[in-house]
Amino acid sequence: MSKIRVLSDHLANQIAAGEVVERPASVAKELVENAIDAGARRIEVDVEGGGRRLLRVSDDGEGMARDDAVLAFERHATSKITSAEDLNAISTLGFRGEALASIASVARVELLTKHADARAATRILIEGGRWRDVKDAAHPQGTTFTVRDLFFNVPARRKFLRSEATESFHLSNLITHYALAHPEIAFTLTNNGRETLRVAPAKDLRERAYQIFGAEFLENLLEVKGGNSLVARTSGFVSAPRERRTSRDAQYLFINGRYVRDRLISRALSEAYRGVLPQGVYPAALLFLEVPLEEVDVNVHPAKTEVRFRRAPAVADAVREAVRGALSSAGYVRAGETSEDSRESEAAIDKVDEAENGREVAEIFSGELGTPISAASPPSRSVTAELIPPTRQEKIEFRPAESQPSTQPSTEPARGNTARDLNSIMRRSYLEAHRLPPSEEELTAALSSNAEPPPEPVHARTLPPLVSASNLVREVPVESLSHDIRVLGQLAESYIVAADDEGLLLIDQHAAHERILYDKYHALETTRRAESQHLLLPETFDLTPAQAIAFELVAEELEAYGFSLMRLSGRTIAVKAVPAELPAGEAHSLLSEILNTMEAERRVAAKDILRDEIAASLARRAAIKAGTTLAPEKMRWLIDRLLHTSAPTITTHGRPLVLRLTTRDIEKGFQRA
Repeated sequence: MSKIRVLSDHLANQIAAGEVVERPASVAKELVENAIDAGARRIEVDVEGGGRRLLRVSDDGEGMARDDAVLAFERHATSKITSAEDLNAISTLGFRGEALASIASVARVELLTKHADARAATRILIEGGRWRDVKDAAHPQGTTFTVRDLFFNVPARRKFLRSEATESFHLSNLITHYALAHPEIAFTLTNNGRETLRVAPAKDLRERAYQIFGAEFLENLLEVKGGNSLVARTSGFVSAPRERRTSRDAQYLFINGRYVRDRLISRALSEAYRGVLPQGVYPAALLFLEVPLEEVDVNVHPAKTEVRFRRAPAVADAVREAVRGALSSAGYVRAGETSEDSRESEAAIDKVDEAENGREVAEIFSGELGTPISAASPPSRSVTAELIPPTRQEKIEFRPAESQPSTQPSTEPARGNTARDLNSIMRRSYLEAHRLPPSEEELTAALSSNAEPPPEPVHARTLPPLVSASNLVREVPVESLSHDIRVLGQLAESYIVAADDEGLLLIDQHAAHERILYDKYHALETTRRAESQHLLLPETFDLTPAQAIAFELVAEELEAYGFSLMRLSGRTIAVKAVPAELPAGEAHSLLSEILNTMEAERRVAAKDILRDEIAASLARRAAIKAGTTLAPEKMRWLIDRLLHTSAPTITTHGRPLVLRLTTRDIEKGFQRA
């Protein structure tokens, strides 16, 4: 008996639905793309129950005649391609011809559509893949596609859907993407009877970004324009470095008008910001790539959210150079500098070593730092800018010990050397270290005049290297910390230097304060509400559609941490008060961070996980920043409070917070043990 059998069309459609229809947003994606391909100038999306109960997409496109409407539900029926050659140059968003058949097999579907030449509209009813009715109806030109009770006949798939809030988030995110990709189209999104998004036709991407994200977001954008028409022409906007995100949720990527999730482009975008943004921080981006149709394959995923480039490295280079050019035009990177050629001081010194003689160096240091260099021998940019950074030199000061008598000549000051004296010493040392060996003629002339021979270059003598203590510094176990910790000072205005009975301690001041605040906010869950500081004038700002949905979930929790928030009309909220420790200027960015970094899957998490996310974000923003000068009393306070936290030696991110250099290790380093 044969074991191989041909599946029925109904079962084949349900299997295809497993690939095409992952969640309500997948259905919306197919229907919105069909509306765009049909030339719609207005698209309305109505959602109930996160799209599980109802999902309706209406458009004013060209519509379909009755015969086409019936054929549209057949497997692999499409008007987008006619031959195999068309697959090599796909310009439409939909083309696979399996979406409507797959959707109709797992939901109750109603189609209303009318073509301009038809006398009446066509109404089609299908339930779980079974045809119920086809008849005339009243409907203006265009199409309305209604999907009810998604996965009603596939319980195994339905139970894998997330909460209503999660599915609503994905739907809102999808409509936002296509509203950005097509500013010429009006979009409306209504969720459970409440309008979440409404944008009128815009003249360009900038106006559409203003409609969705607001004026403040627009102020931090840099225009991107570049690339190669043969490989990839790149346009759009990226955020200035001051606009930072902790996730890639604010990166909207499009290829030939198609919304995609592409690691290649995301990686190229991050590489363009290398040296501008710290690791783990991401820019916002609205990037559009126009790639020749034959250079990109959009048929690599049933949902059409992934693509494959024929010349992937060239596309990545085009994106990276275009974004880097935008940063350069705004003055955030040097003109012509790529992301990999950030020069270090060693590169500048190597360039000097290759000079014919030391005269160029002497000219560079002939005057005080900051004075003009001789035009007769202009040095390279890297030499003048990177050999001795002039910033913050006003704080450099030598303070010799009082107990040691001065042995300097009377022409040199014995103490209290200023930054100018330091520059002089550094210039002298550098010239000696890079002086070229004397030539034979110079030696002969010096000996014939009974003068002392030139000194031996410093680099000709072998000096013992300094021994690094990096391998001696250790993490500190909690049980080894005592309350007898003495504050010694501050290093680089970022680390507290202290001592206990075992040796030296280095404490990250920002991480220490963050740990203190994190534990404090966690304690609020079982004690009382946080203290607030009221703003003189409430601060208002507009939420994105996705943020508006997230705000409904976290508003109550934010109030418990000291915020006083009020929902105004539409997607506008007002901040009337903020937590006492939080600088007022951080309120907007903190709320945006919380709303943006809430992963969609965590929206259904328990309250303790939600509170943990809010506490972590609030502690990070309110904590003392690196580079802040602290008084001894403040450092003492930080250490005392840190010792009473739940994990005084580990940051909230799991990294070391306190490092120790023991007295015994110091003795080993000096070879005294």
